[in-house]
Amino acid sequence: MSSTIARLWQTIINLINQISNTSILTIGNEPITIFAIINILVTLVIVLIFSRLLKNFLKYRLLRKLNIDEGNRQAIATIVSYSFSTIGFLIILQTNGFDIASLTVLAGGLGVGIGLGLQSITKNFTSGLTLLVERKLRVGDFVQFDGMDGYVQEISLRSTLIRTRRGGSVVVPNSHLVENIILNWNYESPTNRIHIPVGVEYGSDPVLVTEALLKAAYMEPSVSSEPPPKVIFIGFGASSLDFELWVWVSRVDLEPHITSSLNFLIEYHLRQYNITIPFPQQDLWLKNPEVLYPIGRRKSEAQDFLEITQKAAIPESKPLALRDLLPQVTYFENFTELELRQLIEVGCRRRLREAQVLFREGDPGDGFYIVLSGTVEVYVEKINKHLTNLGPGKFFGELSLMLGIPRTASVRAVEETILFAINHKGFEKLLQQHPELSEVIVQEFAKHQEELSERQKQLREMGLVDAAEDDKNPVVWVRKRLKNLFGV
Repeated sequence: MSSTIARLWQTIINLINQISNTSILTIGNEPITIFAIINILVTLVIVLIFSRLLKNFLKYRLLRKLNIDEGNRQAIATIVSYSFSTIGFLIILQTNGFDIASLTVLAGGLGVGIGLGLQSITKNFTSGLTLLVERKLRVGDFVQFDGMDGYVQEISLRSTLIRTRRGGSVVVPNSHLVENIILNWNYESPTNRIHIPVGVEYGSDPVLVTEALLKAAYMEPSVSSEPPPKVIFIGFGASSLDFELWVWVSRVDLEPHITSSLNFLIEYHLRQYNITIPFPQQDLWLKNPEVLYPIGRRKSEAQDFLEITQKAAIPESKPLALRDLLPQVTYFENFTELELRQLIEVGCRRRLREAQVLFREGDPGDGFYIVLSGTVEVYVEKINKHLTNLGPGKFFGELSLMLGIPRTASVRAVEETILFAINHKGFEKLLQQHPELSEVIVQEFAKHQEELSERQKQLREMGLVDAAEDDKNPVVWVRKRLKNLFGV
């Protein structure tokens, strides 16, 4: 019985060997058996699995430890994994007895078919290689094309996966990305500009409009202060004066949220300054108004009284306007409205929390400040001495900024406070636009020569006076100092 089973088993094995070693086709002079095909398929699956593991290892572990950005990690990992798969496939063919040179016969026979039937796949394949090598698009980039926008999630050799802001995933053939115009917001810099159009009624003060728009911009945390926001007067519309607020943001993909927040802020600040946003309207002129409105007809006294009462009940309260505060500073008192607008654009807003320190004594004098709301305390920290409190409309720090001298006292917020600040870079830009301002500053300092001499003496003792600019005459020293600090 056992010998019968053994013979049957041996017969089955011989039959399997005979079938597996049977040649089913010939490539060149090489016969292809079923066993060779099974062996190739199994080893090829192993190579593909190992290739995927290698790609994930490079992308998520090794290259991440080398601090390589996500886009470059994806490109390097994809190219390496595909290269490994290709080389592994060739090695598998070679070790299984295939002559690689003999495959050229098959490749030549399929060339026409590939050229006609698979040209789309070949086109996408070469486009995928182009994207991975050139890296004009990288994983994580925010792109816009064909009325669609989204984040590049994955770049493979045939297609690219883009995830839209709504959460959907779009598979785009690589040839479509290579051949068409794509707007890549992250190609050179993640910082991009957003335009907010605003129309105000005719008769509005452009300086106040500028101030309101910039105030709104600086209250939005997503807006960058460098480059600073800018207000552009577009032109004269049919029903409004048309402006645009330009702001720079680091996440342009959040544009809908940032635009919405800015629109809320703009509407609020325009309302605070009693600036009206008009609606499209047309004037209708009547040649014979008496036909519709009889001569002598007038509103009743009760209506007149009601209108007067309603107007009196509406208080006209406006926040402190920089266009009114800046002329109170001696150096800017002769500025025209246009020059005040430039000055407002040069500065920026700073928000201080309660008890937050703005600067301490000994810090560099790199800013001039006006209190817009809230209160700040000026004190000497070393001896814990209170000097004064400064409320809305008060300004400080101009001497340290203009002469580049250290702070002589510390300043902190007593409550939530908003300041208008002009830093060194902004003041330098202002002096370049208005060179005559430097002489105004010099002449103003000349009225306080005793105090100026004392400051100059302190700076000498601290070793902060350059020998090239030092002069016994403090006014001459100020003129040289401004030239050295601001190039005017």
